[in-house]
Amino acid sequence: MTTAIVSGPEKKLIAERMRQIGERCVLPFFLRDADNIDAVELLVLIGTCKEPLGLPHCGFCGFADCRTMLDAGGCCSFNVGDLGIALGSAVSRAADMRVDNRIMYSVGKAVLELELLDKSVSLVYGLPLSATSKSPFFDRG
Repeated sequence: MTTAIVSGPEKKLIAERMRQIGERCVLPFFLRDADNIDAVELLVLIGTCKEPLGLPHCGFCGFADCRTMLDAGGCCSFNVGDLGIALGSAVSRAADMRVDNRIMYSVGKAVLELELLDKSVSLVYGLPLSATSKSPFFDRG
């Protein structure tokens, strides 16, 4: 598991790449999400690698073994599950502290394209945080 806190110029760089992806791939929600990133002070990144845990005869991912999964370009199901648990815990903790937040796949896509995290990280989500009078993550059009 990898985490990072992003603000300032790096946050602006991510928002700009999100806009580029939105235009390039005709994905309007990337543009909307980039506006949300502009509206917050900081962004938490949570990611994981696809490398398997190496459990013998696991098969949880649907492949016969870890080597077959890697050769097919898959991700270890345990890593993906752990990432989901970490994201759920992070948003729950933020909500407990009355900090508005939203999990964003679009942020992770931009971060991966920009290669901002270690090369071993292959799956990332962004968690923008906002402590303002109105959440920027609703009425998003």
